[in-house]
Amino acid sequence: MLPKTASPGFTGTGRRNGSDRWRSVAAVITIPVLLPLLVILGSVFVPDPDTWEHLLEHVLAEVLVNTLWLVAGVAVITGLLGTSLAWLTAVTDFPGRRFFSWALMLPIAVPGYVMAFVVVGLLDFAGPVQSAVRDLWGPDAWFPVVRGRAGVIIVMSLVLYPYVYLITRNAFLTQGARALEAGQSLGLSRRQGFFRIALPMARPWIAGGLMLVVMETLADFGTVAVFNYNTFTTAIYESWFSLFSIRAALQLSSVLMLLVFVAVLIERSLRANAHYTGGGSPATARIRLAGWPRWLASAYATIVMLLAFVLPLVQMLAWGWQNFARDFNTRYLEFVSHSLLLAIISAGFVTATALLLAYSLRNGPGAFAGICARVATLGYAIPGAVLAVGIFVPLAALSNGVQAMLDILLGSAAPTVLLQATLLTMLVAYLVRFLAVAYTPVESNMQRVTRSVDEASRSLGISGTRMLRRVHFPILRGGLLTAMTLVFVDVMKEMPITLMTRPFGWDTLAVRVFEMTSEGHWDRAALPALAIVLAGLVPIMMMIRRTEHAA
Repeated sequence: MLPKTASPGFTGTGRRNGSDRWRSVAAVITIPVLLPLLVILGSVFVPDPDTWEHLLEHVLAEVLVNTLWLVAGVAVITGLLGTSLAWLTAVTDFPGRRFFSWALMLPIAVPGYVMAFVVVGLLDFAGPVQSAVRDLWGPDAWFPVVRGRAGVIIVMSLVLYPYVYLITRNAFLTQGARALEAGQSLGLSRRQGFFRIALPMARPWIAGGLMLVVMETLADFGTVAVFNYNTFTTAIYESWFSLFSIRAALQLSSVLMLLVFVAVLIERSLRANAHYTGGGSPATARIRLAGWPRWLASAYATIVMLLAFVLPLVQMLAWGWQNFARDFNTRYLEFVSHSLLLAIISAGFVTATALLLAYSLRNGPGAFAGICARVATLGYAIPGAVLAVGIFVPLAALSNGVQAMLDILLGSAAPTVLLQATLLTMLVAYLVRFLAVAYTPVESNMQRVTRSVDEASRSLGISGTRMLRRVHFPILRGGLLTAMTLVFVDVMKEMPITLMTRPFGWDTLAVRVFEMTSEGHWDRAALPALAIVLAGLVPIMMMIRRTEHAA
């Protein structure tokens, strides 16, 4: 009889040692997230009186009111748009429903700052629309103010409603028709059944979608910058790069993080004690709309689709074509190469870290590993401008310390050290911001790699790296590709982190859009914006295919 051998990391002391090692890996992964959080929150306990006096007198009241109005307005409009469109495409039947069911997801590929400069370029005082109005009705003809609170709220709502639409539609697909049936059995009309049964049952999903919308709204920088609408993110940027006050940027970041935590608490309270479940597919056929309601539903979906995706895309194509010969040069190729290089490296780096975190949770089970996984994926809730400040400060301190040591050791021959203005800084910030994006699909696929799969592999003589290569990787491949695609697109679109942490001269497509819109050259911002939108369409089309197959 052959003696039993203990596989390292799975039995006895070897298993304990292996679990401890994996827990240590999970703990190390949380450090990049904890560091900026501690820096930002720690600034609250060491306030600078002069800085706070300036903020309270000139900045804080305005940006707080503006931010709260923006969050409230965008949440209301996205909730109405997303929920109503989700109900129409999931439960009812009207002309064009099959097309709109997936097409209404496309606006999520358009960054807010892209939609913003298209709208401002078209509707601003010097734009073609207002110019045509003045030509027709005279120079005193009235036209609504574009660069105002209402304008920025509407623009952000048009690009963010798909978050609510996608999540809520899945809820209505599983329980919407059955909820109406239950209501009719209680003597309720369809309208009463929607408001009294179906809508309350979908509340957890609606709250989840709105939570993503609120986080994106609080984190937005590019859209509000185009509209000259001052919020916390623009104030943080101005404090750092215009006033050269890192202390003011830290104090403003701490207040913004407080708003993020409040938003999380509100979302948790909205979903408290809500444990609704539904089947895997609709129990009944869709409700056929008849008469004018069916055409009204088609018109509603068409108008939203035109405003949120078709018209901006057509305008960008027109502007891009006009300026192609002028702007498509070697410098533009640098923007493209910088963006692609950053996105590719970040996609590989963040996905590999997500894979390590998933393996840490699998091989080092317990409360500690679970807490580390939750902390490590908190970064998506931290606005990019806040992350940039939180990572810059400790890296600048480390850089100064290393520089001081080199000056002592080497004197005048010491090289200049700038750790805070390198590609490494950008990669760390991207890791903190987008680890949750990569971790979700990787961890979901990791659930398929059960212990029985490992045991079966060992019984066939496959272990160690061969098991990873021949057994685990084929199972995880779909999740890894999804994670890399999502991170790639998010990095391509990311503006505040790139703008605030990039090395000197390292410009990307997003930075080019910011530069052109800051100077009012809306048409010249179209070419880089088109490249960003096309990159964003890749994961959207992948998601649509999966949704259609699931349906």
